[in-house]
Amino acid sequence: MSETAVKGSKIGVVESDARDKSRKVVVRYVAKHPKYGKYIARRTVLHVHDETNEAKRGDVVEVVPCRPVSKTKTWKLHRVVEKRSELLTG
Repeated sequence: MSETAVKGSKIGVVESDARDKSRKVVVRYVAKHPKYGKYIARRTVLHVHDETNEAKRGDVVEVVPCRPVSKTKTWKLHRVVEKRSELLTG
């Protein structure tokens, strides 16, 4: 199982799956403050094209950049890394 990383890919968590063939994916990271040096938690919200609607809310996914699919969607789903949707329901 040697999954090779695609150039420019990012790993994040699906925050919303309300739209058809679209997902909101949150990519979290830490950045160093330029003046004080403290590490600050940051996040980026990406609009992702999911052609088969396979990713659900809470899943960990890998996304890759692509040509613009719509005004805001410039990323597409590469693979679902970990299914977590069954943990959120209940």
